[in-house]
Amino acid sequence: MSSQYLGKTRRRIGLIAGAVAALMMAGTMVAGNAQAAAGCRVAYAVPSQWQGGFTADVSVTNLGDAVDGWTLGWTFPSGQRVTQAWNATVTASGDQVTAKNLSYNAAIATNGSVSFGFNGSWSGGNTAPTSFTLNGVACTGNVGGTPTPTPTTTPPPSPTPTTSPSPSPGGDPMATVAAMQPGWNLGNTYDAIPDETAWGNPPVTPALLQKIRSQGYRSIRIPVTWSNHHGPAPTYPLDPAWLAKVRQVVDWSLAEGLYVLVNLHHDSWQWINTYPGDRTNVMNRYTALWTQLATTFRDYSSKLTFESINEPQFTGTSGDAQSDEMLRELNVAFVRLMRQSGGNNATRLLVLPTLYTNSNQERLDALTATIDQLGDRNIAATVHFYGWWPFSVNIAGGTRYDANVEQDLVDGFDRVQRTFVSRGIPVIVGEWALLSYDYTRPGIIERGELLKFFEAVGYHARIRKLTTMLWDAGSFLDRNTLQWRDQGIYDMMKASLTTRSATASADQVYVPRTGAVTSRSLTLNLNGATFQGLRQGSTNLVNGTDYTVSGSTLTLTASALTRLVGSRAYGVNATIEARFSQGVPWQISIVTYDPPTQAAATGTTSSFTIPTRFRGDQLATMEATYADGSPAGPANWTPYKEFWSTFQPDYPANTIIMKPEFFAEVKDGPVTLTFHFWSGTKIKYQVTKSGTSVTGAPA
Repeated sequence: MSSQYLGKTRRRIGLIAGAVAALMMAGTMVAGNAQAAAGCRVAYAVPSQWQGGFTADVSVTNLGDAVDGWTLGWTFPSGQRVTQAWNATVTASGDQVTAKNLSYNAAIATNGSVSFGFNGSWSGGNTAPTSFTLNGVACTGNVGGTPTPTPTTTPPPSPTPTTSPSPSPGGDPMATVAAMQPGWNLGNTYDAIPDETAWGNPPVTPALLQKIRSQGYRSIRIPVTWSNHHGPAPTYPLDPAWLAKVRQVVDWSLAEGLYVLVNLHHDSWQWINTYPGDRTNVMNRYTALWTQLATTFRDYSSKLTFESINEPQFTGTSGDAQSDEMLRELNVAFVRLMRQSGGNNATRLLVLPTLYTNSNQERLDALTATIDQLGDRNIAATVHFYGWWPFSVNIAGGTRYDANVEQDLVDGFDRVQRTFVSRGIPVIVGEWALLSYDYTRPGIIERGELLKFFEAVGYHARIRKLTTMLWDAGSFLDRNTLQWRDQGIYDMMKASLTTRSATASADQVYVPRTGAVTSRSLTLNLNGATFQGLRQGSTNLVNGTDYTVSGSTLTLTASALTRLVGSRAYGVNATIEARFSQGVPWQISIVTYDPPTQAAATGTTSSFTIPTRFRGDQLATMEATYADGSPAGPANWTPYKEFWSTFQPDYPANTIIMKPEFFAEVKDGPVTLTFHFWSGTKIKYQVTKSGTSVTGAPA
């Protein structure tokens, strides 16, 4: 995992299930000289179509004498246009389209076939072309003589097209990747620099892998950074001790029945990124490492898989298009090297990333072109997913799992499903979580909002047949105790693999410490479930007395809340559960609070804290503005600052810590801070910076 993730608003393009229209025609063709036998057949398929766009696959079968060099022509009947092609050079003049061979697929033997594909656009309709010419002569199905047309057939819509990448020996890649769901990352271990315990995790044991398997995980991704564990050029020999450690964990994992994915991890930014300016040396090093790994694991079970590069990125290119080309060269070299190494590597599943493992359409299209070029059946695509960036790090007011977070999730998963899965290419979401979720930094992501995210990721991945691998660097499973740090989070993730869980607009109900207690309402997000009741421990609450339900609105009565808050001490006084017909119950904390108060303070830009009596409340976010209302501090495009990196609550100490990183980008003079709390309370505080001195007081 790296920190280089940018959240962008993405509009969903609805996917229309693509109907495959196979149009098979017979005819004659002149090839070579006038005496040559000629004939061909063309199959044109539309595996996926969406509003304004579509993907087409074209297969040409040569029924006559062999040809060396081909040109296929056709006319679009509905004004469609080709926007991007692979395995052929496609040009057009109005509705007339010409596809010419590339250097590697010019020859078509007798009864041999060649395939290419393209993305296109349409407006009024997307009627398939009905006639084709090969090297200038019409194709209609026989070798000479009177053509006998094959009836046109249109199978029912299907998410999986009848066409797929050219087959190679081996198993079913879609089935293999499906069998890997769900997966778990052994994060911050063999990818740690310089060794496995350097980033705080204990050495790996068989007990850890047994725990992972016992919790329902079917696969493990083992990120490995090899940079500091091999010798010099020209052979770059792997450190035998380091390789033995990795091999041992692979052996243990396979013995547990887990699928295993091994990669080159932080090598991506340590030296592979210099490839554009140092092509020979980087390629030699890259192939030397993979050659040694291919040899070491050549005869291992097919449940071992390899990923070419983690989060590939390059320096010194003219932009992403050139970087895509750099990645294509490395991915192609990796696949060809593996296949040539023999043994089980000849058919082993290989996993190829997009640039940055990003799921933007341009990155997916570039990887599609690479996979089509390879013509290798046993390939999977991989992307990473860390959610809508403002929510993932709590910046720009991104405190809730809202429509932006949901749309980002749906759009990204739709794109990879449409681009790959619908064409029979499996997808592994090789890392997923939220960037700032970490048990050592509590409160950045509110727990209930976090649960909604985890529930939704599981559901949306499942219905699109995506395999997900949780990024766990120790934040979820405590590797010392082998216990989940938050059992409820694990329970929600596990349930999402098979069903949906209901949630609510909040998992906290705030009740003032003084004054009359009044009823409180929450909106239920049923997600296909039905509400069955509330429970506190083993006691069922009474419908009509303790709560009421009207549609999706759950209301806790004043009498029930009065009983639940008890003596009304600050903080959580009771926890109840909303139970549903399916999934995990939704916990609701009943919290007593008073509005927080703050006091004056002095300090420096490197050490400044605001005395804060939280009084049962919890901090959600903070705004910072200058006197004219413009945003102050880092990320000056938004007044809402990033939680923890610029400010941090310290509840035991009754302070809010203002980080040096905040003041480093604040101009001298007054700045108004607005603190937002989960109760809905907002309080203002003014700090004044003068050089390295800072003073502050309630505004």
